[in-house]
Amino acid sequence: MVRRSPRAVCLALAFCLTATSAFADDEDTPAKAADAPPVNAAPGAPANKRSLAEALALSDKNHPNIKAARAKLMFTRAQLDEAHSAPFSIFKLSGGVGIAPELVGTAAYSPDNDVSLSSGVALAWRIDLQGVLPLWTFGKIGNLWDAAEANVKVHEAGVEKERDLVRLEVRRAYYGLLLARDGKLLLLDVKKTLDEGEKSLKEKVDKGEGDVLDLYKLQTFASELDVRAAEAEKWEKVALAGLRFYTGVSDFDIPDVPLAPPVHDLLPVERYLEAAGKYRPELAQAKYGLEARAAQVRMAESGFYPDIGIGLSLGIGVAPEIDDQINPFAYDPANYFRYGAGLVFQWNLDFVPQEARLRQSKANLAEMKATVQLADGGVEAEVRIAHAEVEDWRSRREAYFKAMMRAKKWLIVVQQGIDVGTIEDKELLEPAKQYALNRFNTMNATMELDVALAKLARATGWDAIAPDGVTAPP
Repeated sequence: MVRRSPRAVCLALAFCLTATSAFADDEDTPAKAADAPPVNAAPGAPANKRSLAEALALSDKNHPNIKAARAKLMFTRAQLDEAHSAPFSIFKLSGGVGIAPELVGTAAYSPDNDVSLSSGVALAWRIDLQGVLPLWTFGKIGNLWDAAEANVKVHEAGVEKERDLVRLEVRRAYYGLLLARDGKLLLLDVKKTLDEGEKSLKEKVDKGEGDVLDLYKLQTFASELDVRAAEAEKWEKVALAGLRFYTGVSDFDIPDVPLAPPVHDLLPVERYLEAAGKYRPELAQAKYGLEARAAQVRMAESGFYPDIGIGLSLGIGVAPEIDDQINPFAYDPANYFRYGAGLVFQWNLDFVPQEARLRQSKANLAEMKATVQLADGGVEAEVRIAHAEVEDWRSRREAYFKAMMRAKKWLIVVQQGIDVGTIEDKELLEPAKQYALNRFNTMNATMELDVALAKLARATGWDAIAPDGVTAPP
């Protein structure tokens, strides 16, 4: 009596019914897989196998979006340095070198009645330094610094934002690759069992003891498995290509380990809302953006007032062929040495345009306040949705696991009945189908639970709660 053929048929049917949903029901997930023993690396596969932690570290170092965010941060830090130094660098140095003709006399009398170039010429030169050191600007400098410092913090949070986004995609691809390879192994197991059953059934049909319709069903399912195997191969390549792009390592690969559920114990949603208020980079961006806009409003208000400072000047001119005018009331642009310091001010009296600029700054501030409100409400909703998704998949996984264990008990009872002759072979089909179906649903729910918790980690900015996808709970 051959008992493999009905079991093989139901396993194949169960897998065919679930394979499509496992690899394609979530457009955002490159691949999904199964809770099965690891697949051995294919011949010639890269030996550079790295953990998820290593993948995250490599993506943080090499991903273009994170690099671009860091470059923007460097730019804003340079702007802050400029803001600190620019108000105290309002100095101008000018000078020149040329030839000057011989000139004698004073402003009252000179024997030279014409200025002409002759043999009596020599080089002349001059240099002048002028500048202002600000004493009081009515808040222009301080508010400029506040705005620049807030802008730096905005871009620091921007780096964290890009890092969190990339981490989520790396985890999707990593879990997807684990699942795709586990799915390939499951396909191989089913295909092996199917081939054995087909061989036995074909022998019985040839002897006239089997049903040819069962053989045709078996062969049809075998062909369908070949299609699913091609799909699993494709999703494995997609996930691996994504990981190699994210990490910047052309031969990146992962260890051959089975996908595992997360070990993090889900807390009340209020705990994650509190964490989002502390760690979510978008909230930090909104907060510091509001500070920058408020500083810009204060800068616009200070534009109605003058700038007061100390004016400094220093100059020297030397023309050897021109007589130095020793009379202090005589203007001498050729030979001089002068210096000075005094209290100076500058006041732009463009009050009407300045009032318009102030209204613009206040409008920007009002817009930023609305953005902060949107960020607060949006992040809270995102955290609650992500938390509910984790609860949903956790419950589903537990339910699928219980169903799988019950189906397994059912299957064992039927198998024992077949062994003693009290149950017919055909009764094995339904419990075997239910066992295979719920086993695969459990694997798929494990994948979805890992992804859901990774989304919650992204929503809260609390990266430590994200699973590694391979550590089984104690």
